[in-house]
Amino acid sequence: MENLRVVEIKDIPSKEINIFGRLGKVRQPLPLLFNGSGVEIVVTGSDLWIDIETDSDFHEPWIAYELNGAFMSRQMMLPGEHSICLFRNMEPSTPKRVRFYRELQAMSEANRCKVLVKGFRLDGEFCEVPKYTRKLEFIGDSITSGEGSYGAVTDVDWLAMYMSASVNYATMTAKELKADYHIFSQGGWGVYCGWDNDVRHNIPSVYEKVCGLAFGDPVATELGTLEPYDFDSWQPDAIVVNLGTNDATSFNQPPLYIPEEDKTYKMRLNEDGSYNREDELKIVGAVENFLTMLRKHSPKAHIVWAYGMLGSDLNLAITEGINNYRSKSGDQNVSFFQLPNTTMETYGAHMHPGLKSHENATKELTHYLRVKLNWND
Repeated sequence: MENLRVVEIKDIPSKEINIFGRLGKVRQPLPLLFNGSGVEIVVTGSDLWIDIETDSDFHEPWIAYELNGAFMSRQMMLPGEHSICLFRNMEPSTPKRVRFYRELQAMSEANRCKVLVKGFRLDGEFCEVPKYTRKLEFIGDSITSGEGSYGAVTDVDWLAMYMSASVNYATMTAKELKADYHIFSQGGWGVYCGWDNDVRHNIPSVYEKVCGLAFGDPVATELGTLEPYDFDSWQPDAIVVNLGTNDATSFNQPPLYIPEEDKTYKMRLNEDGSYNREDELKIVGAVENFLTMLRKHSPKAHIVWAYGMLGSDLNLAITEGINNYRSKSGDQNVSFFQLPNTTMETYGAHMHPGLKSHENATKELTHYLRVKLNWND
């Protein structure tokens, strides 16, 4: 690498780099906070390396990269500073398009987990990279974090290596529609409560921060993840919300005691197995309130609640929340979309959607958004 020059992220003109994912005030080195967050460049030259810094405790971050639209590699990163070769000995004069991104979701229970992009090493030149005029935001849980998208059906451990942005309906839908995208997701969380009845684990409570899921030091202090997010800096054309799967699971889990509150929480079932109406209304209200929050920050976006890849038990509660929001606000730019369910043939690891399931969801969602947004090409 002796003949390669080093270019820091801050020294790359904006027209020569695409940055995916939410950004706060920290830009050098560039933090990749969510799965799918990354950088895309077009360069000439024979060799290209990327300089990154990573840290972790139990869950090591995973990264991936693509060359000219083709997936090339994914790997786990141990703590430290790394130079990763993205290509080598290629024809120097030909421009190459490279996308490097974080595979692993933001980790709410791993305080040190981070991926920072410092810059590149290359012997060529940066070229103007085509910009995306369309913008999509995806909000969800483990499905949107790509949990189970890698690994065998028999693999049941909850590990970082099974999560991804590379095999994920969100990123694949964005690519099909030639759109820039943001992902905001966390496995186990819901719109009202987490899978285990933990009411603290709801996405709306952290959505307004840069990365409210990374709330532990040193990452929160160092990267400013708990600062208010500047929604005006990036306005989506559409917001895809895929929440409710964990809320539904909570009804079949034991009560959860939260010592700090000296209170026990439990979403209850009736004797006949139906949802207790009082608890069901908590989800209905949470859907309505979250839509109100989303509209506040994205006044023009079409909001679609896309649900159903791991069952559709909350269809009625979610649509009731949507209808209540529409009725009270007069906002008709909100819809519900049924995603194709995962079957025994399309499961991946940890009983989550596998590659085929994500492909099926991508196909259906892409078609829906093309029609809804009049994106014909």
